[in-house]
Amino acid sequence: MRLVLVLLQLLLAHALAVPGLAAPDTHRLGTLPREALAEMIVPPYSLGDPIGEDGVWSLLNSGGTQAGYVFQTEPLAPLPGFSGAPIDMLVTLDLAGRFIDVRLVSQNEPIFVSGLGEAPLRGFLEQYGGLSIADSLVVGTPYGAAGAGSSLVYLDGVTKATASVRIAHESILAAALKVAREKMQGIASAPPSRPDPDHVEALTWDDLVAQDIVTHAVVRNAELNARFADTIWSHDDPEARAAPDAAFLDLWMVDLGPPSIARAALSEETLAELGRFAEIAPHDEPILLIESARHGLVGEDFVRNTAPDLLSAHQGGLPVALRDSDIFVELAPGMPEGRAMILRADRRLGFDPSAEWTLNVLALREHGMLRPEIGSASFEIAHATPERFFERPAQPVAQSPWREALRARTADLGLLALLLATLFAALWPGLRRTASAEVLTPFRLSALVLVTGFVGWWGQGQLSIVTVLGVIRTAIEGGSFAFLLYDPFGLAVWGAAILGFVIWGRALFCGWLCPFGALQEFAHHAGRLLRLPQIRPSATWDRRLKSLKYIALAGLVLLVILAPDHVDKAAEIEPFKTAITTFFLREWYYVAYAAFWLLLGTVLFKGFCRYLCPLGAVMAIGGLLRGRDWIARRAPCGSPCQLCRVKCAYGAIEKSGHVNYSECFGCLDCVSIHDDPARCVPLVLDARRPSRARSAAPLIAE
Repeated sequence: MRLVLVLLQLLLAHALAVPGLAAPDTHRLGTLPREALAEMIVPPYSLGDPIGEDGVWSLLNSGGTQAGYVFQTEPLAPLPGFSGAPIDMLVTLDLAGRFIDVRLVSQNEPIFVSGLGEAPLRGFLEQYGGLSIADSLVVGTPYGAAGAGSSLVYLDGVTKATASVRIAHESILAAALKVAREKMQGIASAPPSRPDPDHVEALTWDDLVAQDIVTHAVVRNAELNARFADTIWSHDDPEARAAPDAAFLDLWMVDLGPPSIARAALSEETLAELGRFAEIAPHDEPILLIESARHGLVGEDFVRNTAPDLLSAHQGGLPVALRDSDIFVELAPGMPEGRAMILRADRRLGFDPSAEWTLNVLALREHGMLRPEIGSASFEIAHATPERFFERPAQPVAQSPWREALRARTADLGLLALLLATLFAALWPGLRRTASAEVLTPFRLSALVLVTGFVGWWGQGQLSIVTVLGVIRTAIEGGSFAFLLYDPFGLAVWGAAILGFVIWGRALFCGWLCPFGALQEFAHHAGRLLRLPQIRPSATWDRRLKSLKYIALAGLVLLVILAPDHVDKAAEIEPFKTAITTFFLREWYYVAYAAFWLLLGTVLFKGFCRYLCPLGAVMAIGGLLRGRDWIARRAPCGSPCQLCRVKCAYGAIEKSGHVNYSECFGCLDCVSIHDDPARCVPLVLDARRPSRARSAAPLIAE
């Protein structure tokens, strides 16, 4: 009993405090063997060698060179799921931080083990291909239509399993970002800046040069000769050897994205053409290059509107794709003379024009006549445009998983709060009014319909022993209890049930908030309408059968400690997942098991709830926190009156008239009898006495 009370306290404390992830148990967490990993790699890629000791492998392309990284999520980010165990996935990531593939390795989530099956989870993971870890990825759907300008990327969740896929999503991101930080360079963590259309300055070319808005680089022949010294190409450029002080490369470079800069550098005609280009390709940043020496910027085989063969760029350790914009360039008066071309770099691919980037200029030499050997030398030219010309869109920060889950369930939580408030009011200050003969039956049946339809099938708020076992397993393994927050709707029901312990014992949840319990009660009413014979065990057998739920609870707790990997199957002792979570859409034997208890309920009143439910055992033990005897009793209750005991279908009233709150489901039948002068035997007898002798029997509990 003390163990369960401690666990209930842990449930509240950790659900509110949400500590950070504990260090993974490296003795428990393992990686797949190389052979198994290799089989899961998508062709034409293949598995390379391990990198370090944290389970990260190199990913090779068809040519055998490194193309990215392969890793499992469990060793890097062991976020516990609802079973207490992490969801393990294999991630292949390219060198630019884009997902190539995400595949499921193992999982023990109750909803996927035998509920929906693994197919929906595998389908969810297929959405990651082509996305980047720099994207703002969100599980769910946006409110209203997702605008084309939104930089949040929404992943479709899995109905009835949103909390579990959120855990899988966070595991993937946490592991991928850890690999990026440790193994990769330059992954963008914020959206790139873009030219500010409202920033206006009156600038000339001389102003651009004076303010270092333009980069000017000169490479002389002597420097070029030095690059090829002591090679077979050292004598293959007679012009460079003849004039070592002459310029081989005389390059001007300026970013034309900011309108003020473009107006200072281009003629009116070219400026207008650049404007039309910006309408067609709004995400491209135009870069003007003017070269007035021998290099010429491009080779003889260059084709317009393609990537220049002699020019490339990089920023932050990653390559930047450059491409000719195919614009005929006419410069403004006073500009340097030379060959001019406008290249473009796509900001959507991570290029940030306000940050420093580097242009690589390639110089080639040929040695030999028939089949010449090609030699090359690269010159790096750094460029940065002042920040004032750009604006940076606010980073759309994806909310923490629990906040995102809370946002997605806002409307449902509001309706649940209204339902809980109504129940609390009806069962506490309004108890006697609720228990009146004319109110009780319609109110109770209406409440149970709402609990089954809204809390159960719609809200997926059916509490389960799986959560309790997950808390126990997480506590044993020293993990994080944050998984509780991925299901705010269920957590709210847990909070109401735990608060109910103090006020009513187990009665609030078991009698009023359990969807499967409501289904059993409807089955009982159906049996009565069909006039089926009712099974009512003797008091002795009733006590014996009620002990089974505590034995079931003890067995499950032992299984968590001794064989945690088998808990998900053992927890199927509850038919909740079948009847409520999946709405009977499961394998036939699970459906038959749930149907058995409902059919039995037509002749045996709430047999599963009373005799076998391990969650009911937890609720009964939690009910020991109850601070009052809330069902009123009179001195004659039990002696001589036995009416409430006889009418109590739960067997929760003893011969003495005392209420056994560990077995009381709060149906209010006894409260209704107690307050009814036409049914309560002491009140009926008291009404028949002469007025001078009439005195109401005193209440002994209120």
